[in-house]
Amino acid sequence: MARLSRIDMENQQEIAAMNRHVLTRLRGDASVQQLVNEELQLFGIAEFFSIEECDRLRTFIDKVARPSPVFNVDFGRAARTSYSGDMNTDDPFIRMLHRRMDDLLGVDGSFGETLQGQRYEPGQEFKAHHDWFDVNEDYWQGEVAAGGQRAWTLMVYLNEVEDGGATHFPRANISIPPQTGTLVAWNNALDDGSPNAATLHAGTPVNAGVKYVVTRWYRSRKWY
Repeated sequence: MARLSRIDMENQQEIAAMNRHVLTRLRGDASVQQLVNEELQLFGIAEFFSIEECDRLRTFIDKVARPSPVFNVDFGRAARTSYSGDMNTDDPFIRMLHRRMDDLLGVDGSFGETLQGQRYEPGQEFKAHHDWFDVNEDYWQGEVAAGGQRAWTLMVYLNEVEDGGATHFPRANISIPPQTGTLVAWNNALDDGSPNAATLHAGTPVNAGVKYVVTRWYRSRKWY
């Protein structure tokens, strides 16, 4: 295993400190259900967004949707076949949703990436992957400058799907089907702040209907 650089070690320490705070906050919130607490720390909240908010977000996604980008192009061509797009951070509605997510974690909003919307049509999926960045890849230095490692993932389902489209965590053997307004959150790191391989997850294929979700990732430092 390659020796970590000073910057990478500092990044891990920052994530470890953040996670201690966030985990205490989530576990003390009666609205939050802990779904897994072994190798993977996974949480859920029903009706985190209202039906009206979900409807509005689906309209936004349809306006900005484009083929979803990936960091590993060769992997992504076949692995991520959805459409996605960033929400407009100047929109007061989006800023309100950002603040709600920030308050849930107790993390400064500047650490959060822009809310991203994703749309999956029949046959589309996102094969098993991690949200954290591989520090050995060429793109990592750019991500260090942009805010460092992804510490937390917050995802909200915007609708139910006729068939398929669950988020599956194979190492924890749990699948979460789309449920309108439900938020799913997970810690991307281990206790020491290093990336957690057990966060491997997949957006399983949509067999019938269209799946809409929004995702916000929180970094170890201020994003951009």
